[in-house]
Amino acid sequence: MSKSIKKAVVLLSGGLDSTTVLAISQSQGYECYALSFDYGQKQKSELKSATMAASQFEAAEHRVMKISLSDIGGSALTDDNIDVPNFVESDEIPVTYVPARNTIFLSYALAWAEVLDCQNIFIGVNALDYSGYPDCRQEYIDAFEVMANLATKQSVEGQKISIHTPLIKLNKAQIIQLGLNLGVDYKNTTSCYQANDKGEACGVCDACEYRKLGFNKAGIDDPTRYQN
Repeated sequence: MSKSIKKAVVLLSGGLDSTTVLAISQSQGYECYALSFDYGQKQKSELKSATMAASQFEAAEHRVMKISLSDIGGSALTDDNIDVPNFVESDEIPVTYVPARNTIFLSYALAWAEVLDCQNIFIGVNALDYSGYPDCRQEYIDAFEVMANLATKQSVEGQKISIHTPLIKLNKAQIIQLGLNLGVDYKNTTSCYQANDKGEACGVCDACEYRKLGFNKAGIDDPTRYQN
């Protein structure tokens, strides 16, 4: 009898964290199904990075779901009336927070997992070097996992669904070191909230600041291509 294939749906934005998570899931022996979103974000270059990552780490399939969170707005990443701010130390949730984004993305991942007969979903949320988004906390992930196991056919039939967050307790430097050990080429990842069409980063937004800090703390030359 052939051994059953261990499958995982991996949320893949094309950024530093999600690409590392794809590398981790592949290294753990999962057959990976990468899921990205064209959700109305102002910059689309991250989707090119996601495609490259899915190819490099031999995803069984890579789907890009087209939805429109820009119709809702309320975030600097999706609303043309809100500018992406420069990085500022603050305890407030920044305007780059996209309302309910991880809930929406995880729900799509959960639906695909149902179709694939897959009980594992990977997401690159991080609770250390991040902007304070409420849907990146362990409490949120735990709550979503409980909901997933109440709301799905396979869980009712005895197949428990697990939401994996391998980066949640790591800082950016630790994430980078881990990814390098797994063969991630970070120059092909896009983290910037306002990267241009060439994938060049602004260097001043929250995402750029945490990324630069991570490479600096890791003692690694920053391979990011910046606009200036």
